[in-house]
Amino acid sequence: MLALVAPGQGAQTPGFLTPWLELPRAKDLLTWWGAVAGVDLLHLGTTADSEEIKATENAQPLLVSAGLLGALSLFPHPSDAFGKVGVVAGHSVGEFTAAAGARAITAESAMVLVRERGLAMAQASALVTSGMSALLGGEREVVIDAINKHQLIAANENGAGQIVAAGLLENLQALEANPPEGVRVRPLAVAGAFHTSYMESAHARLAQLARSVTVRDPRTKVLSNADGAVVHSGREILDRMVSQISQPVRWDLCMKSMSELGVTAVIEVPPAGTLVGLIKRALPGVETLALKTPEDIPAAMDIIARHGFPSELSDNPTWRMIVAPFSGKFTHTDIQIGDEVSAGRIIGRVSNRQESVDLLSDHGGIVIEFMVEDGDPVAPGQPIARLHPHGQGAH
Repeated sequence: MLALVAPGQGAQTPGFLTPWLELPRAKDLLTWWGAVAGVDLLHLGTTADSEEIKATENAQPLLVSAGLLGALSLFPHPSDAFGKVGVVAGHSVGEFTAAAGARAITAESAMVLVRERGLAMAQASALVTSGMSALLGGEREVVIDAINKHQLIAANENGAGQIVAAGLLENLQALEANPPEGVRVRPLAVAGAFHTSYMESAHARLAQLARSVTVRDPRTKVLSNADGAVVHSGREILDRMVSQISQPVRWDLCMKSMSELGVTAVIEVPPAGTLVGLIKRALPGVETLALKTPEDIPAAMDIIARHGFPSELSDNPTWRMIVAPFSGKFTHTDIQIGDEVSAGRIIGRVSNRQESVDLLSDHGGIVIEFMVEDGDPVAPGQPIARLHPHGQGAH
């Protein structure tokens, strides 16, 4: 299974889009997306200095446009991707790249939202002197305990021995002066304490805008930063991305879900390198490629040819898959193979210590197969049952 992943803020470097302008449609697309977002993407991606592209309101639309441009370099006709890409995920603002790539929202909606997201987060950051620092190494429990003791928040858990603390700058400096044994603390070049309650005003602004955004259910599996779950509803994807502004990013759980789903190769779209570095350490058996320049396209196409196959989600399915939303235990109902069910019918339940969720049939149809038995443990995105749907195609 092939995964496409999109990086978050901090991955950008001055001039990184320059080689991409050699592609036939690049300038036109960047000009259009820039007009939509109200920002000069051509300038930001080629001639702007590090301070200008570090600014949150510039960095976020720049990152999303770069990721979409990279994805289109591999799949000029976006529908082709759904025959090859099994799962998509993004880190922080990269979730908007992933959502647009999966057709849950349009590229234009993504550009408007991330520009407003960046502006709102910059405004929220100006209210207090806050920031973020990466803690490298150490045991998770020890690192989390140290973060809590300094009245900070674990805003990103990136796996592979990297946790990002966020909060007041004075508390971050105190942590840097007295880190846990064997842990290096590295301040990050960001404007504020992202993915914490300090961003609540930005969350409120995006929530207001998101209510008017048109969404569709995605055409491939989309992993959520909140908990690594596969999300099948376009509205839920957008709601989760909005909530994520003031909630921690669990990239470690996204990588765990990739492993459980059977991902065998990962391509990171531009500006690439950060996420494949984490994946190499966390999932050593997975083939990775950082799509940094157009020179990497041939190698990416080779990976696509060897690892890509259709997701079970498509416009005209002969069956529908019901999957587990998170790790837990599956409990059966009285529904049997061959039973005809209506839309909204409870197929079963997945429970763990934190939550319990009924698995509902999104469409009416006939139950073809159960892939798990009563009492079996299940992982996020694991297929539970197949349903032959009534009607024509997905909605």
